[in-house]
Amino acid sequence: MKENITCRWSIIIAVYNRLEEVKELLASAEMMEGERNRFEILFVDDGSRDGFKEFIEGYISPSGMRVRAVYQENKGPGAARNHGMRVAGGEYFVFVDSDCTFPPHWLVEIERAVDEQHLDAFGGPDTYLPSFSTLQKAINYSMTSFIGTGGTRGNTRGIGKYYPRSFNMGVARRVRDTIGEMNALRHGQDMDYSMRVHAAGFRVALVPGAFVYHKRRATLPRFFRQVFNWGATRVVLSRAHPGTLEVIHLLPAILIIAIITFTALTACLPSIARVSWTIAGSGCLAVALLVLAQSWGKYRDARVAMLSIVTLATQVIAYGTGMIWGIWRVARGKDARGFSRNYYGNEHHDKLVEPAP
Repeated sequence: MKENITCRWSIIIAVYNRLEEVKELLASAEMMEGERNRFEILFVDDGSRDGFKEFIEGYISPSGMRVRAVYQENKGPGAARNHGMRVAGGEYFVFVDSDCTFPPHWLVEIERAVDEQHLDAFGGPDTYLPSFSTLQKAINYSMTSFIGTGGTRGNTRGIGKYYPRSFNMGVARRVRDTIGEMNALRHGQDMDYSMRVHAAGFRVALVPGAFVYHKRRATLPRFFRQVFNWGATRVVLSRAHPGTLEVIHLLPAILIIAIITFTALTACLPSIARVSWTIAGSGCLAVALLVLAQSWGKYRDARVAMLSIVTLATQVIAYGTGMIWGIWRVARGKDARGFSRNYYGNEHHDKLVEPAP
């Protein structure tokens, strides 16, 4: 059956009770450069109860964008993105989180890179706006700095292979036709999909200029739960995709184990423990000072710089404990489990379904 391709780019956004974010996203999309008949904004509503349907069906784009929505019962973000791919009219599917907004040149940068590099899949970085809160800027630092993630989320100096993530990620329709849809993972289905794209031999690249402004609406506890899940999910992904686990992924878990070991040594071998704590303390202080300097250089805000130390520590501890927890459960023959990422307001624990080989 011939597919109904009506434009080049389908920008797919999964939403659930995020009406205010949708309004901000649309306001930025109206300012995007490029011909309006080349793209569509496609929302996949996952059972919202905040008036989204009434709003979007009454929305008239002042710039002539094609904006539409499809609806499903609450199934989660992966199912919503798959639904979007099935009904999208574009040659390329571009996934963006609902808490992101666009700079005007975003789609132009993507189109240029895809045409010049003949890309099958791509991704862009995320960054901040000056209007973001102190905590949002601090989380942005820990999530985007080289010291926080090794540049794996969208940095040309990143360690290892680049895997696009669904906050800013695109694939050609032919990719979906070849490898199928996203898996049933509650957390990390975008990473699993990127790994499958690479494994199938498609051409993948980072487009540095195609960044989005990522307005994470997180508290520190929610940030901890989110990153904890990523640590647990990394265990699942490494089993499904052997060879994708890199040293940088293990460092937070190694740090947690070292802290536990030093604590045990304090009771058993106090003299050795004092030396160990001195070395570890000096290292932590050096990292904290580096974070302080980098964050200050980026934001010129002392509050953000101080809080960046807290968010980075939260990120490292959460990821490390999540990975250890995932390894422990797998070693006992159980599925990895973590907190709900709270994409859609769910606070229960959720099973992480392992992807098919």
